[in-house]
Amino acid sequence: MTTTLRQVLARPWFPAQYGKAPYFWLLSLGYLLWKYAYVPPGPLEVALLLLTLVVFFAVYCASYWLHGRQVLACVGAACLLGVLWVHWNPGAASLFIFACAMCCRIGGTKRPLAAILAVLAIGAAASFLSPAMQMVFLTPLLMAGLPVGLSCIMDERLRSSRAALMRKQEEVEHMARIAERERISRDLHDLLGHSLSTIALKAELARKLARRDLDACEREIADIETNAREALAEVRAAVTGFRQSGLVQALASARANLLAADIALDERVERVALAPATEHVVALAVREAVTNIVRHAQASRCTLSLERAHGHVVLRVLDDGCLRSLEELRHGNGLAGMRERVTALGGRLSLQAGAGLALELHVPAGAAP
Repeated sequence: MTTTLRQVLARPWFPAQYGKAPYFWLLSLGYLLWKYAYVPPGPLEVALLLLTLVVFFAVYCASYWLHGRQVLACVGAACLLGVLWVHWNPGAASLFIFACAMCCRIGGTKRPLAAILAVLAIGAAASFLSPAMQMVFLTPLLMAGLPVGLSCIMDERLRSSRAALMRKQEEVEHMARIAERERISRDLHDLLGHSLSTIALKAELARKLARRDLDACEREIADIETNAREALAEVRAAVTGFRQSGLVQALASARANLLAADIALDERVERVALAPATEHVVALAVREAVTNIVRHAQASRCTLSLERAHGHVVLRVLDDGCLRSLEELRHGNGLAGMRERVTALGGRLSLQAGAGLALELHVPAGAAP
């Protein structure tokens, strides 16, 4: 029992994906308190008001964790609090507006809108409990209730679409890793199976010839040496190919993710030979930049270019998203890690904001293997 209580108390009030917005919306309760700026409340009313705020905050928090028909209980509780207060405080309209916002998590297409209309109808009926302040109560409810409810529905759908997109992105990357592992397994089997079989046969033949024909034995041993060196060279070439596939895979994943997010891609990528360390940094930069565009930029077009100039490889990623200044940019672990990797290679990373974000990366191309 104690462990369960600790878990409940340790859990955050709101899901992480909503950020600080739920706290910001609580400022709307100021309309409920506006009356007391010119009418001092009595002790009983203060006590009831504090109890109402505590109960409403619990209902408000619960509405973010519940989904489907369970949210209807939170909507009903908010409406009940509004009905109980409408006779004494026209600011109770804010409680009905919150109830409209909660309807977005009911799920489905028509049910949230039907619930919002039901909340507005209940609020309109409750306004007759306070005829003297009826218009003061109805005006904010009817002007804000439906727009707030509709905007919350659209925001919830957008969050669901982004979550589905992230799941698809993870599936694409997972399938790409599986395909790469299978390709490596096939190539190594074909490569080493033939070479090692030849070496084993020639070694066996050399052992048999050692006592009868030393010249023939030496020729077989020379062939074994030649075959071993050729196998080693082929393995190195194969490993180089696996390393170089990192950038190819990153570009393919970027195309798939942008296509899934309905973001047009203008790709201008030159074929350049890169050192493995440089290719690794560029591939990770492509992944991070495209992931940020898909998750946060709200862009409709992305331009991605890669070229070699004066011994450096230059990567540019631009979007036409909502970012207007670098102060709005969240410098998370992704950008910090990218900057550290670029700096470690002796390169530089620059960011510019305007009509979206422009990322430009310069790193030494290095000697291609």
